Amino acid sequence: MIIEAMIGPIGEATTAAAFAGKALAASGSINFFPAQLQTLPDGADYIRILPEIVLSLFGIVVMMLDPLMDEEKSQKFLATIAFLGAIAGLGATWFMAQSPGLAFWNMVQVDGFSIFFHVLTIAIAAVVILSSYEYMAVQRIRAGEYYALLLFGTVGVALMSSAIELVLIFIALEISSISTYVLAGFRRNAAASTESSLKYFLLGSFATAFFLYGVALMFGATGHTNIAEISAALQAGPIPLLAAVGVAFMFVGLGFKVAAAPFHIWTPDVYEGAPAPIVGFMSTAPKAAAFAVLLRIVFVIDVHALFWVIWIAAALSMTLGNIAALVQHNVKRLLAYSSIAHAGYLLVGFAALPALGTSAAMFYAASYAAMNLGAFAVVSHFANTAERYVTLEDYEGLGRSSPALAAALTIFLLSLIGIPMTGGFFAKFYVFSAAVKSNLIWLTIIGVVNSGVGAYYYLRVIVKMYMNEARREVPITPVTFAPRLAISVCLIATIYLGVYPGSVLRYAQESAQALVQRPVPEAPSSTPTPAAAATF
Repeated sequence: MIIEAMIGPIGEATTAAAFAGKALAASGSINFFPAQLQTLPDGADYIRILPEIVLSLFGIVVMMLDPLMDEEKSQKFLATIAFLGAIAGLGATWFMAQSPGLAFWNMVQVDGFSIFFHVLTIAIAAVVILSSYEYMAVQRIRAGEYYALLLFGTVGVALMSSAIELVLIFIALEISSISTYVLAGFRRNAAASTESSLKYFLLGSFATAFFLYGVALMFGATGHTNIAEISAALQAGPIPLLAAVGVAFMFVGLGFKVAAAPFHIWTPDVYEGAPAPIVGFMSTAPKAAAFAVLLRIVFVIDVHALFWVIWIAAALSMTLGNIAALVQHNVKRLLAYSSIAHAGYLLVGFAALPALGTSAAMFYAASYAAMNLGAFAVVSHFANTAERYVTLEDYEGLGRSSPALAAALTIFLLSLIGIPMTGGFFAKFYVFSAAVKSNLIWLTIIGVVNSGVGAYYYLRVIVKMYMNEARREVPITPVTFAPRLAISVCLIATIYLGVYPGSVLRYAQESAQALVQRPVPEAPSSTPTPAAAATF
């Protein structure tokens, strides 16, 4: 049923497109069926989508095994199969990287940019699977379709990062969205979870319509849906108003996915009701993929009229997200508003010059994924049965009752603030440096002020853990191997990006240079000055 629900709309759209294409081709106005479409893809084409093939196969295996196994025994076994699928997906990404180039009639492009986001999104899925091992057993949720949907959702977000055809991007976006719509409502016994799924579905469908309408307007303005061909058509003369409106509509659709203001209304309620590991997934993987698509649209298509839209969205996201987070008492809602604020910080990179902003945004996406996934891994473990312990009061005294768990959460929160020696510090530093070098002084000032505001509610959680006595007894179960491994991986990534950011940033810069075809300044060779550290 799930596969039919995912494939059915795509099949109907494909059939309709085929009939329309035949009619137009017969009329001689547009040739939708050039000679190359009548040939079969070669082996290199399949290598260039090998991670998606591997993830899909493992997802199908999980779904086929699920009805054949006892519900309790299947929990960890199917989780292991899904985890092995994610690891195999990372291995397939290495094989994909050995065959860069275009595939499937210039609809997919394998380059440093797409490889970066493939590794990031599949690694996110692997960590989420690890943090779900214990969670699924404690919450007594059937595992089969959960892990299958997680793998299918990862297929969508991975494909988004390598697709350079707007129609294919839309299909990948829908594969990801349908999976997360269902996953958001997986706590079937909780009314809040059902509400979050329904809200996410309704508002997500509305946002998708904006994106698709933007694609239609862009096709009307340029006659193309391939991003490279659109860029060439727009550079050949003045940018038509229809193209600018089309890009703005696509920004609205993707702005919903990244939870950027003013398209953020769904975020707190959905994050509060959805299963905690899925919130970790939703706040990182689809967001990273949507930012990857935005990077291609903003910096490759390069419609200058979008600059002020991005500027305003970045300022609003930082300000509204941080101010709203100040008054939250539920940790998941607090992190939801934090996610909105971080979307704003990331959008600052989009407003900067392409040669500077692309690599800064890529590095920020990786750093944010590590620290936010780690925070939600801790929240997932601590929430216990039915997610009863998710308020700030529940975290009082955690530093005494579970020092290791409190220390891990503290490091993730300090990274979210942007404290030195963590990935969050360099993420903000590079984004704000790109903005300053692009002469976006006021936007940088807004970002720095909001970073100071945001420090309050992150430190508030730390104060609760270490300086307040527990007012009620909260049972803390031992952290088993899988969630411990998930938290450890996030900790290592967060600290590594804060101590040795050079290798990741250099790769991001080289990928950005290939993406925008412009020279990229070298990464700073030394650590920022103490004054800068105090600021960011």
